[in-house]
This record gives sequence, C-alpha cells and structure tokens, in this order.
Amino acid sequence: MTSNTNKEIVRIGLIQMACGEDTEANIKTAEQGIRQAAGQGAQIICLQELFQTPYFCQVENHDNFKLAEEIPGPSTQAMSQLASALGIVLIVPLFEKRSTGIYHNTAVVLDADGSIAGRYRKMHIPHDPGFYEKFYFTPGDTGFQTIPTRFGKIGVLICWDQWFPEAARLTALSGAQILFYPTAIGYQAFDESVAEKQVQAWQTIQKAHSIANGVFTVVVNRVGQEDQVNFWGKSFVSDPFGEVLVEASAKEPEVLVVDCDLGLIEETRQGWPFLRDRRVDAYQNLTRLFIDQNET
Repeated sequence: MTSNTNKEIVRIGLIQMACGEDTEANIKTAEQGIRQAAGQGAQIICLQELFQTPYFCQVENHDNFKLAEEIPGPSTQAMSQLASALGIVLIVPLFEKRSTGIYHNTAVVLDADGSIAGRYRKMHIPHDPGFYEKFYFTPGDTGFQTIPTRFGKIGVLICWDQWFPEAARLTALSGAQILFYPTAIGYQAFDESVAEKQVQAWQTIQKAHSIANGVFTVVVNRVGQEDQVNFWGKSFVSDPFGEVLVEASAKEPEVLVVDCDLGLIEETRQGWPFLRDRRVDAYQNLTRLFIDQNET
C-alpha cells in the first residue's frame, strides 16, 4: 500500500491468530503480527480476545485464574513499550485480575506514546456449553464509551457484546468512529450442520452495527481447533454502508491491513440520518428486561 496523506484515512491492522498452550509463543506471535501490520503502515492494531492463551473458558477450572494479571502489569508494560516504539495504537485484550476474587475480560487501549488511553471490561458475559465465561468473569462496569487516541476516536466491545445492538448504539452515540470487537467465536462439533448459518449471522449482525450507526466495524477472531471448538476466523472490517472491506481466512492465521476513510461517516449519516430520526422519547422500555402486556 502507498503511504496515506489524507487526514481522514486511518489504517487499521487485525491480527488473527491460532493459539497454542505455550503462552510465550502466543505473545511472540502477536508481537510479530503487530510489527508486520505496523510495517505496512497500520496505525491502530487490534489483537483477538484472550490472545495470550487458548480459549480456557471451555472448562470450569480454578487453576485458570492463575492466567489473570493486574493492569498495569507485565503484559501492558511490554505492549506499551511496543506501541511507543512503533508509534501505534494497540488494543490488547487481557484476563484482568482486578482484586481478590474479581476478574474481568478486559481490553486495554494503548496510545501511540505507550500510555493507557482507556480500558473496556466486557459487559455481556455468556455461559453456554464450551463458553463458561460466567465462571471466570465479573460483568464490566466501564459502560459503553469512546476512547480518544492519536489516530481517532474508538470504541471497544468484546465478543458476546457483538450481538447486542444497544451496546453498539451507545458506543457510537458517545462519539466512536470505529467499533472494535476482539473475539473468540467458533462452533462445536455438534454444531457443524448449522456452522455456515452461524458465521453468516455473526457477520450480518456486526455489519448492521456499521449501517445503523454510520461507523466502521472491526472484528478480530481467532482461528483453529481448540479442544471441542473450531474457531472460524474470518476477521473482517465493514464500512458505514456495511460493505466488507477486507476479510481473513476461515482456516489460517492472518495479518490484515486496510484503510478506513473516516470522512465516510459524515457522508453516510447525511444520506442515512438514522441518528437524527431516532424517537428517543419513545424508547423508555428499552431499560426493562421484559415487557409484559398484561402489566398495568
């Protein structure tokens, strides 16, 4: 790619990995991917959910709490140095130990000077066969927020959050130009008959976030077989029209780099003024878990 001179252009990097049992090897792979993306001019680079380890939430095992670390901690320190050296913004998903007995599924945003620009703690926590996250993670309390960085205003959400339009909407309303979804999603052996439908639904819901909010959406998934889950990869970026600008393999690790023209946000919102035409006066029931028509 040629160097970009347009102030509206932000170059995004996605690091899709296959993770093994060797944590140090996973971290080294991530670092190599980051350097590769930065070498191609990427300014904001996102890693996948829980990139340092296999997806340990397939089982409920107290020993896995040893994988958690504090923030700031060794990982944020190492990645901060890398972000500063390369002059990039890094989105680093970690298993955070907040205090004794309180752990989060967290993404730290490191600015291009190496400082912590912000953090997001996963709000929606699944608990399904092979995805026993409620055993490990306390629901986040950071809310849905925009994190200003050197190269743009970004919002970070994590995996299961991607199915909830409320999360995308509130993050976009807070000013985010790009929604990042570090992810660990796949299908289990007994799900193979509906695997393709699941992938299509997964991509559709996130492209819809782009369209409904007039923003870019960046999804970084893992790939490969880990125990009973086959992670389907297919990391991608969609623009404010929902068009997929780049998409990774379903089978192989891959580093993607793509330009996002932030000027499209204003252009799209002028043509499709969904935010203008919202009836905020009529949405009060969105704060309710369920609407019982028989209630008075």
